[in-house]
Amino acid sequence: MRILVIDVGGTHVKVLATGHKNRVEIPSGPKLTPAKMVAAVQAATEGWKYEAVSIGYPGPTVHGHPISEPVHLASGWVGFDFKKACHRPVKIVNDAAMQALGSYHGGRMLFLGLGTGLGSALIVDNVLEPMELAHLPYKKGRSYEDYVGLAGLERLGKKKWRHQVNKVVQQLKSAVQADYVVLGGGNARLLKKLPPGARLGDNANAFRGGFRLWTKPYSSSPHPRFVH
Repeated sequence: MRILVIDVGGTHVKVLATGHKNRVEIPSGPKLTPAKMVAAVQAATEGWKYEAVSIGYPGPTVHGHPISEPVHLASGWVGFDFKKACHRPVKIVNDAAMQALGSYHGGRMLFLGLGTGLGSALIVDNVLEPMELAHLPYKKGRSYEDYVGLAGLERLGKKKWRHQVNKVVQQLKSAVQADYVVLGGGNARLLKKLPPGARLGDNANAFRGGFRLWTKPYSSSPHPRFVH
């Protein structure tokens, strides 16, 4: 099956399809509605052949549908008919979950995306569970995201931010009993030394995750599951 993968971000929408080596980047931002996004993707990929679409969405999703509007984009995403707009079957997952799926190498893996916020997902024995750890209380009345997201980096500075990332990774790894942690997101590259049991991910893994969304038995199971 040829699949078009759309990774929706706050500054860019990144697109890649089966059989293509180079991804397409489309500017996004606070004026981007889902209809404008689909139209821009269709214009940028004119002539591409694909039978299905995977979308990594920058917010929580349940049963393949966004349940809250994205923070850095325009509204209208909740309830939008992506299948009708794309004229193809569509699967939608949280963007961190899609990158986690592409980063997975067996066992119990915790994915943490260090970007504007804190993305998170857990995969246990091939079963994907998107998570929302970012807004759980951490300390001093602030959340995990307040310490290891972009706001924390700007408030604390790189040295103290790195220290907090190390503590948060160890704490969350222990909490979910993960075998290993994959650190993705744009700010992961700012780490000088990785926490024990952690390795760097790659934003390109989001595309691999988008392709994996359609692999069996993941594609046919009511529970998110796949083989690699």
